[in-house]
Amino acid sequence: MPLRNDDVRFISSPLKIPPFRPEPPVPFFAQTLTKSKNSLSHLIYSLNESTRSTEPFTRKLQSFAEHLYGKSVRICSTCLSMTGAVDTLVNFPLLCSASLSLNQSSAEFPAQSELSTQLQQKAQQPHSVSRSDEERVLISEVLVRNKDGEELERKDLETEALTALKACRANSALTVREVQEDVHRIIDSGYFCSCMPVAVDTRDGIRLVFQVEPNQEFHGLVCEGANVLPTKFVEDAFRDGYGKVVNIRRLDEVITSINGWYMERGLFGMVSGVEILSGGIIRLQVAEAEVNNISIRFLDRKTGEPTKGKTRPETILRQLTTKKGQVYSMLQGKRDVETVLTMGIMEDVSIIPQPAGDTGKVDLIMNVVERPSGGFSAGGGISSGITSGPLSGLIGSFAYSHRNVFGRNQKLNISLERGQIDSIFRINYTDPWIEGDDKRTSRTIMVQNSRTPGTHVHGNQPDNSSLTIGRVTAGMEFSRPIRPKWSGTVGLIFQHSGARDEKGNPIIKDFYSSPLTASGKTNDEMLIAKFESVYTGSGDQGSSMFVFNMEQGLPVWPEWLFFNRVNARARKGVEIGPARLLLSLSGGHVVGNFSPHEAFAIGGTNSVRGYEEGAVGSGRSYVVGSGEISFPMVCDDYQISVLYGSKSENILKLYHCMFMMLKSACNCASHELAEGTDITNSR
Repeated sequence: MPLRNDDVRFISSPLKIPPFRPEPPVPFFAQTLTKSKNSLSHLIYSLNESTRSTEPFTRKLQSFAEHLYGKSVRICSTCLSMTGAVDTLVNFPLLCSASLSLNQSSAEFPAQSELSTQLQQKAQQPHSVSRSDEERVLISEVLVRNKDGEELERKDLETEALTALKACRANSALTVREVQEDVHRIIDSGYFCSCMPVAVDTRDGIRLVFQVEPNQEFHGLVCEGANVLPTKFVEDAFRDGYGKVVNIRRLDEVITSINGWYMERGLFGMVSGVEILSGGIIRLQVAEAEVNNISIRFLDRKTGEPTKGKTRPETILRQLTTKKGQVYSMLQGKRDVETVLTMGIMEDVSIIPQPAGDTGKVDLIMNVVERPSGGFSAGGGISSGITSGPLSGLIGSFAYSHRNVFGRNQKLNISLERGQIDSIFRINYTDPWIEGDDKRTSRTIMVQNSRTPGTHVHGNQPDNSSLTIGRVTAGMEFSRPIRPKWSGTVGLIFQHSGARDEKGNPIIKDFYSSPLTASGKTNDEMLIAKFESVYTGSGDQGSSMFVFNMEQGLPVWPEWLFFNRVNARARKGVEIGPARLLLSLSGGHVVGNFSPHEAFAIGGTNSVRGYEEGAVGSGRSYVVGSGEISFPMVCDDYQISVLYGSKSENILKLYHCMFMMLKSACNCASHELAEGTDITNSR
């Protein structure tokens, strides 16, 4: 198990470091290349020197060179060519290939300079192989020493270098190319900044010595330019290497992990430079692309060319979570695009980052295509349900909507709907985000005149007369997010309501002479203070949901109603293998003086399915619980969801738990209303 230096603490250093030079970005790699450039030159030179007194080896060495230059060639210099992405830290190892070029002595070959140039150009080609690379020399011993030819102080580094060797073994015949590759392998191990092969002639044969220079020990870290990168993340990444010889491969892994941290979060950032300073200090330069400016560009829906938009740019900009001076995040930009689309006034939205000159920052251009902001809609028909009156059987609807009033994303909706019995006229004005507010508070102003059937609460009248409830409502509500997945709403609403007969005349008592209003007048008036809190899960069909609603009647005038109504409902979806169980629970209670038609009505699709609206009963208090299970059925290429239960032959329902608590029995006679019971129906 590797030891961790948990007691190591990284602190700020007062060391003054000059600014980075733009080139090269990785100085210690360039230093490695400089020190290793003539390593094979020393190898060939040492071979040449050691064999001056050894005639057989001299002939072999001359034969080795004759393949390139012919006879009487003296090997005087070599050049190591290394290719690869030296200017980047993205892929390691940087030492990708090497080749050897040999120059002739100018004393024997006047044209040496031109030939040398040609051979050096040939040596620059990656993976170039000459016949001299295949000439083999017998090596009797292979050693690893420091740059002064002495034994390494740390035997573990010597072991690392010997382990990296593949071809160079004692009592083996080697080619220059194989030695060259093993030099690369030693450098590739990551522990050494230079490696120089030297051949020494001994009485036992040729000894091959790799003179290496280990990297410094890691004793400190200087990280610059990392504004959003957590300090602890950097400290933990370097902690294991504290006090140890810097390993380039391990350093590469750390750089990759830092770049991965930025990539996982969609941030425009990466390590741009690394330098090993004297004293074992690693200098890490991080480049983060900050947002310099954000601009809005409107595009034509048909041509795609820039055009003048109707929406104010500040209305769009305040929707964005990306701000100037922040490090640009692609994930955050994606969320901003989705947020602008949810405004409902844009058809297409995209963000294009562009470099902001030479500042290292980015300019963001948001291209938007606007939707038509307003329009009319209408529909109608004739029903046989109404046979009297000048407009008998006429049903229809009309609506006008404007999604972007004043270019501020404010919504205006005017609608009129008329059915056989019910009708509703509504004017709704919504400002999704009040200007000057930083909490995303919205404001809604509403005026409504409606007429709904009274049978939902009062039931069918024995004389077959129809009963309708007329309401005139006006109010204002404010909503805002409270915390993630939670939102709150407060409002003040005035309501004027009363019962009407089938001719539209106001009535205060039903067929059983039971009161239809709480005040005893033809209409009840109330001023309601409203509070609502909503929790929504992921938004999926089976996600959790909770709604709490409280309304308080304010008796500003003596005849205005005074009451308190509390209502709550919850829903929870549970995955059971391929099936889905949906559990629902709702309940409410009213205290005080309230209109009978404001009682809780049980029955219908929103409470107990299989019954008509209000067909189960109504009362001052209620609790309803239900369970519903569904599972998909695959038939050919179609997926069908089936609900199990009773109440229908085609769509089956199963209510695991359905109970209702009413303060009084639902089947009591309506004349009991006069005695103070809470039930407003004779059902």
